Amino acid sequence: MITPELLKPGDSVAIVSLSSGMLGEEFCSHSIEIGTERLKKFGLRPVFMPNSLKGIEALKENPKLRAEDLKLAFLDDSIQGIITAIGGDDTYRLLPYLMEDKAFVRAVKETPKLFLGFSDTTVNHLMFHRLGLQTFYGQSFICDIAELAQEMLPYTREGFMSCLRGFQWVKPSELWYEERKDFSRAAIGTDRITHKEIHGYELLCGRPYFEGALLGGCLESIYDMLKSSRYPDEGEICRKYRIFPEQAEWKGKIMFLETCEEKPEPELLYRELKAVEETGAFEVINGIIFGKPQDEQYYEEYKEIYREMFERRSISVLYNVNFGHALPRAILPYGAKVRADSKNQEIVFI
Repeated sequence: MITPELLKPGDSVAIVSLSSGMLGEEFCSHSIEIGTERLKKFGLRPVFMPNSLKGIEALKENPKLRAEDLKLAFLDDSIQGIITAIGGDDTYRLLPYLMEDKAFVRAVKETPKLFLGFSDTTVNHLMFHRLGLQTFYGQSFICDIAELAQEMLPYTREGFMSCLRGFQWVKPSELWYEERKDFSRAAIGTDRITHKEIHGYELLCGRPYFEGALLGGCLESIYDMLKSSRYPDEGEICRKYRIFPEQAEWKGKIMFLETCEEKPEPELLYRELKAVEETGAFEVINGIIFGKPQDEQYYEEYKEIYREMFERRSISVLYNVNFGHALPRAILPYGAKVRADSKNQEIVFI
């Protein structure tokens, strides 16, 4: 894979709205203020791309504008990194404007840049994987950098620092946080409800150690692209550009999967996993790491489904890893070779 350079103090980072345009709404203005100040403290220069602040309706109706911002960020030599504003649910609509744009494809390969996002950004990550670029799954501008507490969540901050210092390991957080109910300006400076982590990484089945290169994303986004469960044309468009990796591409990989803020009921989670099973990916992977479910909703129910699905296949499964929609969040680089070690409670980058 093409590996972008890590960020360094003085670098400019583009902020892009590739799915939801909420960053451009007045109710998010304080997020811009907080996130901008935080990035500056890291020594980075935030650059809000021309269409990133046009709001929900404008960007919902014009996926081409969203795509233009991403293309412009890759073509601009003054920009070294790209951070998504937040997720959403229709990033797939950008694919024709990007995958059929020769200048964009050439820029991705010739001027690689660090790209960071999660959730519906899974579609973008898998698009870049198809183009051969390593990207980084796990955090976004609104949800993480612009955290409303006095500071970024400490574990999340350390995860973001990996984009500047490099990646060595991921270990369990000592705390986990409930999702906020109030994201308004009035909530600035308030702490989230906090819980002590009592589970750590749980080996549900298989070997206590397993290795492979990372590949995966948000399970709901993957289900949408495989089954067109949200938009009727999504599956067709994703198949056209071969966004979901083919079976051979999963060989020897560690698949990482996490569930979104919609907190899918166990029955839906089972259907989502069955959809992935139909691709043949489970037949060739070296193991799976599953993220902590947000607010620990359905924590035990998910465990039983994972065991039922994978124990009979002798697939190693590590559960409750701090990435995805549950807070705090680590960052996982696509294509990075790692060793998952349940005994020592760590995922080590090799």
